[in-house]
Amino acid sequence: MPKIVFSPKFPKPLVDVMMEMKPTGFDIAVVDATGPEFLAAAKDAEYFMGFGRNPLGPDFYAAAKNMKLVQLISAGYNTIDLEAARRARVPVANNGGANSVAVAEHAVMLILATLKKLHWQHNNVTAGKWRVGDFAETRLYELEGKTVGIVGLGNIGKKVARRLRGFDCKIVYYDIIRLPEHEEDVLGVRYVLLDELLKTADVVTLHTPLTSVTQNMISDAQLELMKPTAILVNTCRGPVVDERALHKALITRRIAGAGLDVMVDEPPSKDNPLLNVDSCTITPHTAGPTWENWPKAFRNAFDNVLRVHAGRPPLWVVPELRDLVKA
Repeated sequence: MPKIVFSPKFPKPLVDVMMEMKPTGFDIAVVDATGPEFLAAAKDAEYFMGFGRNPLGPDFYAAAKNMKLVQLISAGYNTIDLEAARRARVPVANNGGANSVAVAEHAVMLILATLKKLHWQHNNVTAGKWRVGDFAETRLYELEGKTVGIVGLGNIGKKVARRLRGFDCKIVYYDIIRLPEHEEDVLGVRYVLLDELLKTADVVTLHTPLTSVTQNMISDAQLELMKPTAILVNTCRGPVVDERALHKALITRRIAGAGLDVMVDEPPSKDNPLLNVDSCTITPHTAGPTWENWPKAFRNAFDNVLRVHAGRPPLWVVPELRDLVKA
């Protein structure tokens, strides 16, 4: 019986959802990736499913000699040891956009929360302060009529664009891959250069993978280009933003605010200065795991496992390893 090793250990209700969707004829071992049982369980497994919290390095592939596919149920894969996977000639696939609706909704939520200063207002009310300051000093903004700049127009970026159309925004985007004009027309977006986007957008929302090119993509020079009334939202990966530069831009009011679901260190250290900035709203990397998202992620993962088991190439292999897969 083909075996899937799954990690980490999930709460029972989530494991029940996964087991209900498990393809007939497959065995699943749910183990903790940090414990000794993980490598033992991987020895006779052909497939890995789960998160990339364990880098899955050489010791994993040395134990899992029959491994055919590393199937993540997350979109990000920056913690995975891709060189170890290449040496073992095992493709690594992400979740195929299963979390794209959840992250797109979360991005829109952070945009609105930052424009309306939601967490600052909540903290004031719970501290017994009602309507702090005046309406000139404490400026709240509408989304209607604003220019929203989407950096990275992949699965999530496109869904953000579709959802923002209902707010009557002007939507521009920057991506290394431009859409054909007819596809831009359907989405209601227009391509601009990155510097142009930063200079003109009232909202900048980031949806890029973390690579050597995108690390610290938003730093001092980029923040200097933004309007003083603009806000920055990041739901992709923390290191895409230089946190030192962002903190400086916020406390000097170079930009008006930021909404973050991801940070460089997760969880952040208690002395991270961004935690004490009123204009910065932070959620704990929870954009993706909505209750509705789990069946989508499991479905895509099992689909890929079944493809490989049938001798077909898997979908959603990460770009760095696509040459391992025969089309």
